[in-house]
Amino acid sequence: MNGDHVSVADSDNMKSPLLPVVHNDEPMERKTVGQHLRTIFTPNNCYIALGPLLCAVVCLCARLGGDDTTRARNMLGVLVWIFEWWLTEAVPMPITSMSPLFLFPLFGITAADDVASSYMDDVIALVLGSFILALAVEHYNIHRRLALNITMVFCVEPLNAPLLLLGICATTAFVSMWMHNVAATVMMMPVATGILQRLPSSSEMVHPAVGKFCKAVVLGVIYSAAIGGMSTLTGTGVNLILVGMWKSYFPQGNPISFSQWFFFGFPLALCIFLVLWGILCVLYCPKGSGKALSPYLHKSHLRRELEMLGTMSFAEKMVLSVFGGLVLLWMTRNITQDIPGWGSLFHGRAGDGTVSVMMATLLFIIPNKIKKGEKLMDWNKCKKLPWNIVLLLGAGFAIADGVRSSGLAEVLSKGLVFLETAPYWAIAPTVCLIAATITEFTSNNATTTLLVPLLIEIAKTMRVHPLLLMVPGAIGAQFAFLLPTGTPSNVVGFTTGHIEIKDMIKTGLPLKIAGTAFLSVLMPTLGAYVFGTKG
Repeated sequence: MNGDHVSVADSDNMKSPLLPVVHNDEPMERKTVGQHLRTIFTPNNCYIALGPLLCAVVCLCARLGGDDTTRARNMLGVLVWIFEWWLTEAVPMPITSMSPLFLFPLFGITAADDVASSYMDDVIALVLGSFILALAVEHYNIHRRLALNITMVFCVEPLNAPLLLLGICATTAFVSMWMHNVAATVMMMPVATGILQRLPSSSEMVHPAVGKFCKAVVLGVIYSAAIGGMSTLTGTGVNLILVGMWKSYFPQGNPISFSQWFFFGFPLALCIFLVLWGILCVLYCPKGSGKALSPYLHKSHLRRELEMLGTMSFAEKMVLSVFGGLVLLWMTRNITQDIPGWGSLFHGRAGDGTVSVMMATLLFIIPNKIKKGEKLMDWNKCKKLPWNIVLLLGAGFAIADGVRSSGLAEVLSKGLVFLETAPYWAIAPTVCLIAATITEFTSNNATTTLLVPLLIEIAKTMRVHPLLLMVPGAIGAQFAFLLPTGTPSNVVGFTTGHIEIKDMIKTGLPLKIAGTAFLSVLMPTLGAYVFGTKG
Protein backbone atom coordinates (compact mmCIF):
# COMPACT_ATOMS: atom_id res chain seq x y z
CA MET A 1 0.00 0.00 0.00
CA ASN A 2 2.86 2.29 0.91
CA GLY A 3 4.49 1.40 -2.39
CA ASP A 4 1.35 2.17 -4.31
CA HIS A 5 1.22 5.57 -2.69
CA VAL A 6 4.80 6.35 -3.72
CA SER A 7 4.23 5.28 -7.31
CA VAL A 8 1.13 7.43 -7.60
CA ALA A 9 2.99 10.39 -6.15
CA ASP A 10 5.84 9.87 -8.62
CA SER A 11 3.32 9.68 -11.44
CA ASP A 12 1.71 12.92 -10.31
CA ASN A 13 5.11 14.61 -10.14
CA MET A 14 5.93 13.52 -13.67
CA LYS A 15 2.69 15.00 -14.98
CA SER A 16 3.10 18.26 -13.06
CA PRO A 17 4.15 21.31 -15.12
CA LEU A 18 7.78 22.43 -15.14
CA LEU A 19 6.75 26.02 -14.27
CA PRO A 20 4.34 26.87 -11.43
CA VAL A 21 0.77 27.46 -12.51
CA VAL A 22 -0.45 30.99 -11.84
CA HIS A 23 -4.15 31.05 -11.08
CA ASN A 24 -5.81 34.27 -12.15
CA ASP A 25 -9.22 34.51 -10.58
CA GLU A 26 -9.99 37.83 -12.29
CA PRO A 27 -12.38 37.49 -15.23
CA MET A 28 -10.65 37.76 -18.63
CA GLU A 29 -11.58 41.00 -20.36
CA ARG A 30 -13.25 40.22 -23.66
CA LYS A 31 -12.73 42.55 -26.60
CA THR A 32 -15.78 44.01 -28.18
CA VAL A 33 -16.49 43.74 -31.89
CA GLY A 34 -15.59 47.41 -32.26
CA GLN A 35 -12.18 46.89 -30.66
CA HIS A 36 -11.50 43.92 -32.95
CA LEU A 37 -12.43 46.01 -35.98
CA ARG A 38 -10.19 48.87 -34.83
CA THR A 39 -7.19 46.51 -34.63
CA ILE A 40 -7.92 45.23 -38.15
CA PHE A 41 -8.90 48.44 -39.90
CA THR A 42 -5.84 50.51 -38.99
CA PRO A 43 -4.80 53.30 -41.39
CA ASN A 44 -1.80 51.24 -42.50
CA ASN A 45 -3.93 48.15 -43.25
CA CYS A 46 -6.38 50.32 -45.18
CA TYR A 47 -3.55 51.70 -47.29
CA ILE A 48 -2.30 48.15 -47.93
CA ALA A 49 -5.77 47.05 -49.10
CA LEU A 50 -6.23 50.21 -51.18
CA GLY A 51 -3.47 49.19 -53.62
CA PRO A 52 -5.05 45.94 -54.91
CA LEU A 53 -8.51 47.53 -54.66
CA LEU A 54 -7.54 50.39 -56.99
CA CYS A 55 -5.86 47.89 -59.29
CA ALA A 56 -9.10 45.84 -59.48
CA VAL A 57 -11.17 48.95 -60.22
CA VAL A 58 -8.81 49.97 -63.05
CA CYS A 59 -8.64 46.46 -64.54
CA LEU A 60 -12.43 46.03 -64.47
CA CYS A 61 -13.67 49.53 -65.28
CA ALA A 62 -10.99 51.36 -67.31
CA ARG A 63 -11.71 51.77 -71.01
CA LEU A 64 -8.54 52.58 -72.90
CA GLY A 65 -9.87 52.14 -76.44
CA GLY A 66 -8.52 49.92 -79.19
CA ASP A 67 -8.88 46.22 -79.83
CA ASP A 68 -6.31 44.44 -77.68
CA THR A 69 -5.85 46.58 -74.58
CA THR A 70 -6.11 43.94 -71.86
CA ARG A 71 -2.38 43.94 -71.13
CA ALA A 72 -2.26 47.75 -71.24
CA ARG A 73 -5.21 47.98 -68.82
CA ASN A 74 -3.61 45.43 -66.50
CA MET A 75 -0.35 47.38 -66.63
CA LEU A 76 -2.16 50.58 -65.67
CA GLY A 77 -3.83 48.77 -62.76
CA VAL A 78 -0.51 47.38 -61.53
CA LEU A 79 1.05 50.84 -61.87
CA VAL A 80 -1.67 52.34 -59.68
CA TRP A 81 -1.16 49.56 -57.12
CA ILE A 82 2.63 50.02 -56.95
CA PHE A 83 2.53 53.81 -56.81
CA GLU A 84 -0.15 53.81 -54.10
CA TRP A 85 2.09 51.62 -51.94
CA TRP A 86 5.11 53.80 -52.74
CA LEU A 87 3.32 57.05 -51.88
CA THR A 88 1.77 55.82 -48.63
CA GLU A 89 4.70 53.53 -47.67
CA ALA A 90 2.10 51.11 -46.34
CA VAL A 91 4.51 48.35 -47.32
CA PRO A 92 8.25 49.07 -46.97
CA MET A 93 9.54 50.66 -50.17
CA PRO A 94 12.14 47.92 -50.93
CA ILE A 95 9.41 45.26 -50.71
CA THR A 96 7.09 47.31 -52.93
CA SER A 97 10.00 47.66 -55.37
CA MET A 98 10.10 43.87 -55.67
CA SER A 99 6.36 43.54 -56.34
CA PRO A 100 6.74 43.67 -60.17
CA LEU A 101 8.50 40.30 -59.86
CA PHE A 102 5.17 38.65 -59.01
CA LEU A 103 2.59 41.18 -60.28
CA PHE A 104 3.80 41.34 -63.89
CA PRO A 105 3.72 37.55 -64.51
CA LEU A 106 0.40 37.11 -62.64
CA PHE A 107 -1.29 39.86 -64.70
CA GLY A 108 0.14 38.55 -67.98
CA ILE A 109 2.28 41.62 -68.61
CA THR A 110 5.79 40.15 -68.80
CA ALA A 111 7.42 36.76 -68.27
CA ALA A 112 9.14 36.18 -64.92
CA ASP A 113 12.63 35.89 -66.45
CA ASP A 114 12.21 39.18 -68.33
CA VAL A 115 11.13 41.04 -65.19
CA ALA A 116 13.98 39.60 -63.16
CA SER A 117 16.55 40.68 -65.77
CA SER A 118 15.56 44.33 -65.14
CA TYR A 119 16.92 44.05 -61.60
CA MET A 120 20.49 43.35 -62.72
CA ASP A 121 22.01 45.07 -65.72
CA ASP A 122 24.99 47.33 -66.38
CA VAL A 123 23.37 50.31 -64.64
CA ILE A 124 22.70 48.28 -61.49
CA ALA A 125 26.31 47.03 -61.61
CA LEU A 126 27.43 50.66 -61.85
CA VAL A 127 25.44 51.46 -58.69
CA LEU A 128 26.76 48.47 -56.72
CA GLY A 129 30.40 49.19 -57.55
CA SER A 130 30.14 52.90 -56.76
CA PHE A 131 28.34 52.20 -53.46
CA ILE A 132 31.11 49.81 -52.37
CA LEU A 133 33.71 52.49 -53.13
CA ALA A 134 31.64 55.06 -51.22
CA LEU A 135 31.55 52.72 -48.21
CA ALA A 136 35.35 52.42 -48.38
CA VAL A 137 35.70 56.21 -48.43
CA GLU A 138 33.39 56.43 -45.41
CA HIS A 139 35.10 53.58 -43.52
CA TYR A 140 38.53 55.22 -43.72
CA ASN A 141 37.15 58.71 -42.92
CA ILE A 142 38.51 60.09 -46.18
CA HIS A 143 35.48 62.34 -46.67
CA ARG A 144 36.16 64.12 -43.35
CA ARG A 145 39.82 64.69 -44.20
CA LEU A 146 38.81 66.01 -47.62
CA ALA A 147 36.18 68.34 -46.13
CA LEU A 148 38.55 69.78 -43.52
CA ASN A 149 41.33 70.35 -46.06
CA ILE A 150 39.07 72.13 -48.53
CA THR A 151 37.36 74.19 -45.82
CA MET A 152 40.75 75.32 -44.53
CA VAL A 153 41.52 76.74 -47.98
CA PHE A 154 38.42 78.94 -47.75
CA CYS A 155 38.83 79.85 -44.06
CA VAL A 156 40.99 82.92 -44.62
CA GLU A 157 42.03 85.57 -42.11
CA PRO A 158 40.21 87.86 -41.46
CA LEU A 159 37.23 85.53 -41.72
CA ASN A 160 35.08 85.93 -44.84
CA ALA A 161 31.67 84.33 -44.16
CA PRO A 162 30.55 84.02 -47.84
CA LEU A 163 33.90 82.46 -48.77
CA LEU A 164 33.74 79.94 -45.91
CA LEU A 165 30.16 79.09 -46.91
CA LEU A 166 31.37 78.57 -50.49
CA GLY A 167 34.00 76.12 -49.26
CA ILE A 168 31.49 74.03 -47.26
CA CYS A 169 28.95 73.99 -50.11
CA ALA A 170 31.56 73.24 -52.80
CA THR A 171 32.95 70.34 -50.76
CA THR A 172 29.49 68.85 -50.31
CA ALA A 173 28.71 69.21 -54.02
CA PHE A 174 32.02 67.54 -54.94
CA VAL A 175 31.43 64.60 -52.57
CA SER A 176 27.87 64.22 -53.90
CA MET A 177 29.17 63.91 -57.46
CA TRP A 178 30.61 60.50 -56.65
CA MET A 179 28.09 59.01 -54.25
CA HIS A 180 24.36 59.12 -53.58
CA ASN A 181 22.92 62.45 -52.40
CA VAL A 182 21.67 61.05 -49.11
CA ALA A 183 25.03 59.41 -48.34
CA ALA A 184 26.85 62.66 -49.16
CA THR A 185 24.50 64.64 -46.90
CA VAL A 186 24.86 62.16 -44.04
CA MET A 187 28.66 62.33 -44.38
CA MET A 188 28.92 66.11 -44.67
CA MET A 189 26.31 67.23 -42.13
CA PRO A 190 28.42 66.15 -39.11
CA VAL A 191 31.38 68.03 -40.60
CA ALA A 192 29.23 71.14 -41.08
CA THR A 193 27.55 70.95 -37.68
CA GLY A 194 30.97 70.30 -36.13
CA ILE A 195 32.01 73.72 -37.42
CA LEU A 196 28.74 75.24 -36.17
CA GLN A 197 29.19 73.74 -32.70
CA ARG A 198 31.94 76.28 -32.08
CA LEU A 199 29.36 79.03 -32.42
CA PRO A 200 27.31 80.11 -29.37
CA SER A 201 23.72 78.87 -29.15
CA SER A 202 20.87 81.11 -30.21
CA SER A 203 19.69 81.42 -26.59
CA GLU A 204 22.76 83.50 -25.77
CA MET A 205 22.99 87.19 -26.54
CA VAL A 206 24.93 87.03 -29.78
CA HIS A 207 25.04 88.83 -33.10
CA PRO A 208 22.07 87.88 -35.39
CA ALA A 209 24.59 86.96 -38.10
CA VAL A 210 25.58 83.87 -36.09
CA GLY A 211 22.11 82.29 -36.31
CA LYS A 212 21.78 83.25 -39.96
CA PHE A 213 25.11 81.66 -40.82
CA CYS A 214 24.00 78.41 -39.16
CA LYS A 215 20.91 78.37 -41.38
CA ALA A 216 23.04 79.11 -44.46
CA VAL A 217 25.42 76.22 -43.75
CA VAL A 218 22.67 73.61 -43.22
CA LEU A 219 20.69 74.79 -46.27
CA GLY A 220 23.90 74.90 -48.29
CA VAL A 221 24.77 71.29 -47.43
CA ILE A 222 21.37 69.78 -48.33
CA TYR A 223 20.97 71.77 -51.55
CA SER A 224 24.60 71.35 -52.63
CA ALA A 225 24.24 67.58 -52.26
CA ALA A 226 21.24 67.65 -54.61
CA ILE A 227 22.98 69.93 -57.11
CA GLY A 228 26.26 68.00 -57.07
CA GLY A 229 24.35 64.77 -57.73
CA MET A 230 23.07 66.19 -61.02
CA SER A 231 26.63 66.35 -62.39
CA THR A 232 27.37 62.64 -62.73
CA LEU A 233 25.53 59.41 -63.44
CA THR A 234 26.40 58.00 -60.01
CA GLY A 235 25.40 61.14 -58.11
CA THR A 236 21.74 60.20 -57.84
CA GLY A 237 19.41 57.34 -58.70
CA VAL A 238 17.35 59.60 -60.99
CA ASN A 239 20.17 59.90 -63.52
CA LEU A 240 20.62 56.13 -63.51
CA ILE A 241 16.88 55.56 -64.03
CA LEU A 242 16.94 57.95 -66.99
CA VAL A 243 19.92 56.19 -68.58
CA GLY A 244 18.40 52.76 -67.97
CA MET A 245 15.08 53.78 -69.53
CA TRP A 246 16.84 55.32 -72.54
CA LYS A 247 18.68 52.04 -73.10
CA SER A 248 15.48 50.04 -72.61
CA TYR A 249 13.27 52.09 -74.93
CA PHE A 250 15.90 52.84 -77.56
CA PRO A 251 18.34 49.91 -77.68
CA GLN A 252 19.41 50.94 -81.18
CA GLY A 253 20.49 54.40 -79.94
CA ASN A 254 23.89 55.25 -78.50
CA PRO A 255 23.89 54.63 -74.71
CA ILE A 256 24.52 57.66 -72.52
CA SER A 257 28.03 57.33 -71.11
CA PHE A 258 29.43 58.72 -67.88
CA SER A 259 31.52 61.33 -69.68
CA GLN A 260 28.66 62.35 -71.97
CA TRP A 261 26.39 63.06 -69.04
CA PHE A 262 29.18 64.91 -67.22
CA PHE A 263 29.75 67.30 -70.14
CA PHE A 264 26.10 68.37 -69.83
CA GLY A 265 25.36 67.84 -66.14
CA PHE A 266 28.41 69.62 -64.73
CA PRO A 267 27.86 73.01 -66.47
CA LEU A 268 24.18 72.88 -65.50
CA ALA A 269 24.99 72.02 -61.88
CA LEU A 270 27.66 74.74 -61.75
CA CYS A 271 25.17 77.41 -62.87
CA ILE A 272 22.59 76.29 -60.29
CA PHE A 273 25.28 76.05 -57.58
CA LEU A 274 26.41 79.64 -58.13
CA VAL A 275 22.79 80.81 -57.86
CA LEU A 276 22.43 78.85 -54.60
CA TRP A 277 25.55 80.47 -53.16
CA GLY A 278 24.31 83.91 -54.22
CA ILE A 279 20.88 83.36 -52.62
CA LEU A 280 22.44 82.15 -49.35
CA CYS A 281 24.85 85.10 -49.25
CA VAL A 282 22.08 87.64 -49.84
CA LEU A 283 19.65 86.11 -47.32
CA TYR A 284 21.94 84.79 -44.60
CA CYS A 285 25.35 86.49 -44.81
CA PRO A 286 24.72 90.18 -44.12
CA LYS A 287 27.49 92.73 -44.00
CA GLY A 288 29.67 92.27 -40.95
CA SER A 289 29.07 88.52 -40.70
CA GLY A 290 32.77 87.73 -40.87
CA LYS A 291 33.55 90.06 -37.98
CA ALA A 292 30.77 88.51 -35.85
CA LEU A 293 31.92 84.95 -36.57
CA SER A 294 35.70 85.40 -36.37
CA PRO A 295 35.94 85.01 -32.54
CA TYR A 296 34.46 81.50 -32.83
CA LEU A 297 35.79 80.20 -36.16
CA HIS A 298 39.51 80.16 -36.69
CA LYS A 299 41.89 78.26 -38.94
CA SER A 300 43.60 76.82 -35.88
CA HIS A 301 40.41 74.93 -34.97
CA LEU A 302 40.30 73.18 -38.33
CA ARG A 303 44.05 72.52 -38.19
CA ARG A 304 43.62 70.87 -34.79
CA GLU A 305 40.95 68.52 -36.15
CA LEU A 306 43.19 67.59 -39.05
CA GLU A 307 46.04 66.81 -36.67
CA MET A 308 43.70 64.52 -34.72
CA LEU A 309 43.13 62.50 -37.92
CA GLY A 310 46.89 61.99 -38.23
CA THR A 311 48.85 61.48 -41.42
CA MET A 312 47.20 59.75 -44.36
CA SER A 313 47.59 55.98 -44.03
CA PHE A 314 48.48 53.50 -46.77
CA ALA A 315 44.87 52.29 -46.82
CA GLU A 316 43.53 55.80 -47.38
CA LYS A 317 46.00 56.41 -50.20
CA MET A 318 45.06 53.14 -51.90
CA VAL A 319 41.31 53.81 -51.64
CA LEU A 320 41.87 57.27 -53.15
CA SER A 321 43.99 55.73 -55.91
CA VAL A 322 41.31 53.17 -56.78
CA PHE A 323 38.66 55.88 -56.66
CA GLY A 324 40.71 58.18 -58.90
CA GLY A 325 41.37 55.33 -61.33
CA LEU A 326 37.64 54.59 -61.52
CA VAL A 327 36.78 58.22 -62.32
CA LEU A 328 39.52 58.31 -64.98
CA LEU A 329 38.21 55.11 -66.61
CA TRP A 330 34.65 56.42 -66.51
CA MET A 331 35.63 59.67 -68.17
CA THR A 332 37.71 58.06 -70.93
CA ARG A 333 35.56 55.05 -71.90
CA ASN A 334 33.69 57.04 -74.53
CA ILE A 335 34.94 60.60 -75.04
CA THR A 336 33.21 61.94 -78.16
CA GLN A 337 31.90 60.54 -81.42
CA ASP A 338 35.10 61.66 -83.16
CA ILE A 339 37.49 60.64 -80.38
CA PRO A 340 36.73 57.06 -79.26
CA GLY A 341 37.82 56.11 -75.76
CA TRP A 342 39.24 52.85 -74.47
CA GLY A 343 35.77 51.27 -74.74
CA SER A 344 36.26 50.94 -78.51
CA LEU A 345 38.97 48.34 -77.83
CA PHE A 346 36.22 46.02 -76.56
CA HIS A 347 33.77 46.88 -79.37
CA GLY A 348 31.21 48.33 -76.97
CA ARG A 349 31.00 45.22 -74.79
CA ALA A 350 32.40 46.98 -71.69
CA GLY A 351 30.17 49.49 -69.89
CA ASP A 352 30.49 51.87 -66.94
CA GLY A 353 29.18 49.09 -64.67
CA THR A 354 31.98 46.80 -65.88
CA VAL A 355 34.61 49.29 -64.68
CA SER A 356 32.73 50.05 -61.45
CA VAL A 357 32.61 46.41 -60.30
CA MET A 358 36.18 45.74 -61.49
CA MET A 359 37.63 48.61 -59.45
CA ALA A 360 35.47 47.72 -56.43
CA THR A 361 36.88 44.17 -56.62
CA LEU A 362 40.40 45.59 -56.17
CA LEU A 363 39.38 46.79 -52.69
CA PHE A 364 38.93 43.14 -51.66
CA ILE A 365 42.38 42.20 -53.03
CA ILE A 366 44.70 45.04 -51.93
CA PRO A 367 45.94 44.69 -48.30
CA ASN A 368 45.29 47.61 -45.94
CA LYS A 369 48.57 47.13 -43.99
CA ILE A 370 46.72 47.65 -40.71
CA LYS A 371 46.30 43.98 -39.78
CA LYS A 372 48.10 41.05 -41.32
CA GLY A 373 46.01 39.43 -44.04
CA GLU A 374 43.32 42.14 -43.88
CA LYS A 375 42.22 43.79 -47.13
CA LEU A 376 40.98 47.32 -47.78
CA MET A 377 37.40 46.02 -47.69
CA ASP A 378 35.65 42.84 -46.60
CA TRP A 379 32.05 41.76 -47.03
CA ASN A 380 31.15 42.61 -43.43
CA LYS A 381 31.85 46.27 -44.22
CA CYS A 382 29.43 46.01 -47.15
CA LYS A 383 26.43 45.16 -44.99
CA LYS A 384 25.44 48.83 -45.17
CA LEU A 385 24.91 48.63 -48.94
CA PRO A 386 21.66 50.50 -49.71
CA TRP A 387 19.76 47.60 -51.25
CA ASN A 388 16.58 49.68 -51.07
CA ILE A 389 17.98 52.00 -53.76
CA VAL A 390 19.17 49.08 -55.88
CA LEU A 391 15.72 47.45 -55.73
CA LEU A 392 14.01 50.78 -56.46
CA LEU A 393 16.15 51.22 -59.57
CA GLY A 394 15.33 47.69 -60.69
CA ALA A 395 11.61 48.36 -60.20
CA GLY A 396 11.92 51.53 -62.28
CA PHE A 397 13.52 49.61 -65.16
CA ALA A 398 10.92 46.81 -64.88
CA ILE A 399 8.04 49.32 -64.97
CA ALA A 400 9.56 51.08 -67.99
CA ASP A 401 9.77 47.74 -69.83
CA GLY A 402 6.23 46.83 -68.79
CA VAL A 403 4.75 50.17 -69.92
CA ARG A 404 6.41 49.73 -73.31
CA SER A 405 5.81 46.02 -73.93
CA SER A 406 2.18 46.07 -72.71
CA GLY A 407 1.23 48.82 -75.16
CA LEU A 408 0.22 51.23 -72.36
CA ALA A 409 2.65 53.87 -73.63
CA GLU A 410 1.01 53.87 -77.07
CA VAL A 411 -2.49 54.09 -75.55
CA LEU A 412 -1.54 57.05 -73.35
CA SER A 413 0.14 58.84 -76.25
CA LYS A 414 -3.17 59.00 -78.15
CA GLY A 415 -4.42 61.55 -75.64
CA LEU A 416 -1.41 63.79 -76.24
CA VAL A 417 -2.02 64.65 -79.89
CA PHE A 418 -2.72 68.28 -79.00
CA LEU A 419 0.92 68.72 -77.96
CA GLU A 420 2.09 68.14 -81.53
CA THR A 421 1.73 71.84 -82.32
CA ALA A 422 3.16 73.11 -79.01
CA PRO A 423 6.59 74.83 -79.28
CA TYR A 424 9.47 73.17 -77.45
CA TRP A 425 10.42 76.37 -75.61
CA ALA A 426 7.02 76.23 -73.88
CA ILE A 427 6.74 72.49 -73.22
CA ALA A 428 10.26 71.92 -71.78
CA PRO A 429 9.92 74.31 -68.79
CA THR A 430 6.39 73.00 -68.21
CA VAL A 431 7.67 69.42 -68.04
CA CYS A 432 10.41 70.51 -65.64
CA LEU A 433 7.98 72.37 -63.36
CA ILE A 434 5.52 69.45 -63.31
CA ALA A 435 8.32 67.08 -62.28
CA ALA A 436 9.63 69.60 -59.74
CA THR A 437 6.16 69.90 -58.19
CA ILE A 438 5.41 66.17 -57.98
CA THR A 439 8.82 65.44 -56.44
CA GLU A 440 8.00 67.57 -53.37
CA PHE A 441 5.42 64.97 -52.33
CA THR A 442 7.03 61.70 -53.42
CA SER A 443 10.54 60.39 -53.96
CA ASN A 444 12.69 61.66 -56.81
CA ASN A 445 13.09 58.14 -58.16
CA ALA A 446 9.36 57.40 -58.10
CA THR A 447 8.61 60.69 -59.87
CA THR A 448 11.10 59.87 -62.61
CA THR A 449 9.78 56.33 -63.00
CA LEU A 450 6.26 57.68 -63.45
CA LEU A 451 7.01 60.60 -65.78
CA VAL A 452 9.78 59.49 -68.13
CA PRO A 453 7.76 56.83 -70.05
CA LEU A 454 5.01 59.42 -70.60
CA LEU A 455 7.54 62.02 -71.74
CA ILE A 456 8.88 59.57 -74.32
CA GLU A 457 5.41 59.29 -75.84
CA ILE A 458 4.93 63.07 -75.71
CA ALA A 459 8.22 63.49 -77.57
CA LYS A 460 7.04 61.04 -80.25
CA THR A 461 3.79 63.00 -80.60
CA MET A 462 5.70 66.30 -80.89
CA ARG A 463 8.20 64.67 -83.27
CA VAL A 464 11.17 65.86 -81.21
CA HIS A 465 14.13 63.88 -79.88
CA PRO A 466 12.99 62.02 -76.72
CA LEU A 467 15.97 63.22 -74.65
CA LEU A 468 14.82 66.83 -75.12
CA LEU A 469 11.93 66.01 -72.77
CA MET A 470 13.35 63.06 -70.79
CA VAL A 471 16.29 65.05 -69.44
CA PRO A 472 14.23 68.09 -68.25
CA GLY A 473 11.73 65.72 -66.63
CA ALA A 474 14.42 63.69 -64.83
CA ILE A 475 16.45 66.68 -63.66
CA GLY A 476 13.28 68.55 -62.67
CA ALA A 477 12.48 65.60 -60.40
CA GLN A 478 15.66 66.48 -58.48
CA PHE A 479 14.48 70.02 -57.67
CA ALA A 480 12.97 68.94 -54.30
CA PHE A 481 13.89 72.19 -52.56
CA LEU A 482 10.71 73.33 -50.76
CA LEU A 483 9.67 70.72 -48.17
CA PRO A 484 11.53 68.44 -45.73
CA THR A 485 9.58 65.47 -47.12
CA GLY A 486 10.85 66.09 -50.66
CA THR A 487 13.96 63.94 -50.18
CA PRO A 488 15.77 62.21 -47.27
CA SER A 489 18.60 64.76 -47.61
CA ASN A 490 16.16 67.51 -46.63
CA VAL A 491 15.12 65.49 -43.58
CA VAL A 492 18.77 65.18 -42.50
CA GLY A 493 19.14 68.97 -42.58
CA PHE A 494 15.76 69.62 -40.98
CA THR A 495 16.50 67.40 -37.97
CA THR A 496 19.54 69.55 -37.03
CA GLY A 497 17.10 72.15 -35.67
CA HIS A 498 18.85 75.03 -37.41
CA ILE A 499 16.29 75.49 -40.20
CA GLU A 500 12.51 75.74 -40.52
CA ILE A 501 10.16 75.12 -43.45
CA LYS A 502 9.95 78.86 -44.15
CA ASP A 503 13.75 78.93 -44.58
CA MET A 504 13.54 76.11 -47.11
CA ILE A 505 10.76 77.83 -49.06
CA LYS A 506 12.53 81.20 -48.99
CA THR A 507 15.69 79.66 -50.42
CA GLY A 508 14.24 76.77 -52.42
CA LEU A 509 11.63 78.65 -54.46
CA PRO A 510 14.04 81.03 -56.27
CA LEU A 511 16.48 78.12 -56.63
CA LYS A 512 13.79 75.97 -58.27
CA ILE A 513 12.88 78.79 -60.68
CA ALA A 514 16.53 79.42 -61.56
CA GLY A 515 17.14 75.69 -62.12
CA THR A 516 14.15 75.46 -64.45
CA ALA A 517 15.36 78.50 -66.41
CA PHE A 518 18.92 77.16 -66.80
CA LEU A 519 17.66 73.73 -67.83
CA SER A 520 15.28 75.22 -70.41
CA VAL A 521 18.13 77.18 -71.98
CA LEU A 522 20.92 74.58 -71.78
CA MET A 523 18.98 71.52 -72.97
CA PRO A 524 18.23 72.71 -76.54
CA THR A 525 21.71 74.30 -76.85
CA LEU A 526 24.47 72.46 -74.98
CA GLY A 527 22.29 69.34 -74.59
CA ALA A 528 21.62 69.19 -78.32
CA TYR A 529 25.38 69.14 -78.94
CA VAL A 530 26.31 66.69 -76.16
CA PHE A 531 23.47 64.20 -76.71
CA GLY A 532 23.29 64.66 -80.48
CA THR A 533 19.59 65.58 -80.51
CA LYS A 534 19.76 68.02 -83.44
CA GLY A 535 18.90 65.33 -85.92
